[in-house]
Amino acid sequence: MSQDMSYTADEIAKLLKISKLTVYDLIKKGELPSYRVGKQMRVDATDLETYKQRSKNSTAAAAAAPYKSHEQTHTAPVAEPSLSKGTMPPAAILSPGQGVRPIVITGQDMSLDILAKHLESQSTGVRPLRSYAGSLDSLISMYKGESDIVSTHLLDGDTGEYNVPYIRKLLVGQPYKVINLLSRPAGLYVAKGNPLGIQGWSDLSRPGLRLANREQGAGARVLLDEQLRLHGIKPGQISGYYDQIQSSHLSVAAKVAAGEADIGVGTEKAASIVGFVDFIPLITERYDLVVLNTAANQPLIDALLSILRSEPFLQELRAIAGYDLSLTGQVLAEN
Repeated sequence: MSQDMSYTADEIAKLLKISKLTVYDLIKKGELPSYRVGKQMRVDATDLETYKQRSKNSTAAAAAAPYKSHEQTHTAPVAEPSLSKGTMPPAAILSPGQGVRPIVITGQDMSLDILAKHLESQSTGVRPLRSYAGSLDSLISMYKGESDIVSTHLLDGDTGEYNVPYIRKLLVGQPYKVINLLSRPAGLYVAKGNPLGIQGWSDLSRPGLRLANREQGAGARVLLDEQLRLHGIKPGQISGYYDQIQSSHLSVAAKVAAGEADIGVGTEKAASIVGFVDFIPLITERYDLVVLNTAANQPLIDALLSILRSEPFLQELRAIAGYDLSLTGQVLAEN
């Protein structure tokens, strides 16, 4: 094997037949040495072989160790739950010796980083892992058992309702709780001073307008697509709809600020961070959390609700402009 060969997280996941999130967890814990090339994390082939050999040796040593009965050890053996099952309890409820439990939280809003920090500090042994997936991809990852807490802001244009219509369709046959994290303004980014006089969704039909769009599955992309459908505007009419794809609200706002696009869809917070761009608020979107409502997940749900309703957590969110916390911590739907 060439010493110069290296693998991406996707390639390692396929080779080891594990999820990509598990690969990132191994990297975070230092079990797989890695380095960054551009936007990709890479692992050298020699380091991967070392990890595999170490894992084989550990398994062999465990198999060779003499069995100790329950009476001898006074502790029952505890099975390590798989990350892919998505039903791991927070370690505040774990017994000593169960080890650290990874909790996968999906979404891009900075409030989720604050939530992860509180979960880690208040639940000894929990390791929050952040996955920056869009809303639809987050729900799909929960259906596949690859995430524990997912965030979503998906508008159903026909009913005007956020999130629940999509959750019902994507989490078919699974019990869930929908808990509000916050609400926030969403709308259009335009150049500073709004030289084109853009006022609302119907202006997207103007010929020659350049759009900075989001990737499929992002909440902002769903919002745009629903508005285009409701206003009878075909996506192909808009320059940039298919080929100017950005991966975050910040990158969309930055494209508009740089004059590389005339318009984009996103949240007010990103406009204030980027600067040199104006924001036209058009809707208040509900940003909710979803967690599977199982008995095994009940400790996680209890910990989550406790944090969302706690004054320290709310105080941190209040310091961030543009968040409406009037529904924070309320259970909005469950199945």
